[in-house]
Amino acid sequence: MKQEYDLDSMSSRKNPYAKHLKKQVTIRMGADVISYFKALSEETGIPYQNLINLYLQECVEQRKKPNLEWVS
Repeated sequence: MKQEYDLDSMSSRKNPYAKHLKKQVTIRMGADVISYFKALSEETGIPYQNLINLYLQECVEQRKKPNLEWVS
């Protein structure tokens, strides 16, 4: 490994896998949900969007399903 690299002489290229990593979407969430994750973000130092993504990813991995029973 070299001690120093001349980054000016290197050509850059885009990550070919970047577009498959995350996809931007618009979603409506309750203000209480956003407040909860923003507060958690302040505690952990992790951006709240990342925390929401981490939680949803955990739901996918554990195949969690929402409780769809509402009180009438």
